[in-house]
Amino acid sequence: MVGLPAHIRVCLFDLDGVLTMTATVHAAAWKDLFDGYLAERARTTGEPFVPFDPVADYDRYVDGRIRADGTRAFLASRGVTLDEEQVRALGDRKNDLVLRRLRTDGVTAYEGSVRYARAVRAAGLRTAVVSASTNCRDVLAAAGITDLFDARIDGVVAAERGLAGKPAPDTYLEGARELGVAPHAAAVFEDALAGVQAGRAGAFGYVVGVDRVGQGADLRAAGADTVVTDLAGLLPS
Repeated sequence: MVGLPAHIRVCLFDLDGVLTMTATVHAAAWKDLFDGYLAERARTTGEPFVPFDPVADYDRYVDGRIRADGTRAFLASRGVTLDEEQVRALGDRKNDLVLRRLRTDGVTAYEGSVRYARAVRAAGLRTAVVSASTNCRDVLAAAGITDLFDARIDGVVAAERGLAGKPAPDTYLEGARELGVAPHAAAVFEDALAGVQAGRAGAFGYVVGVDRVGQGADLRAAGADTVVTDLAGLLPS
């Protein structure tokens, strides 16, 4: 009744873009960060200024990844290599920009995702949030959905436990372990290409791509078993 294969026992949900409408907040913060950095670099080096694309660059290089990995991946695409201290400083600045936007705009959960999470719990499936965000706990609380999840594997937990970020499957594997199941008994719900790749790399039992920005074909190519525009689409009409 929840649109999943019979062998699935737990559901592992990404946060930004799957449960909450915060992916656009992150994309805007990355653009503010990188455009400022690239503009200054262009003035210093004489290279042309090519702004960060909040759709194409966000999806390809930073969406779903921990801040440091996303920072390195995007800058590498522009031929820029920084040391770890510089990468950390940029990541910290990006987090400040996100927090400022969240304080100003608040946090809204997708109604269809909330309805779906309640449905899977009513069906006896356990649930976890698996996110690269270090602000996951606060975002869940602000959206009023903390009680819908039995476990949380986020950027804070990943750092504490030495887990590699997406597209490595480590955080999703940890989520399945926290809920006491093998990967084949867990379904992954992701809007990020890196997250879908993590679900496929971890040999999870079912990978659902959530297409919020018209990248359904890319999600399927990355390994999604099915793609929906809203999780409520998995429920009976």
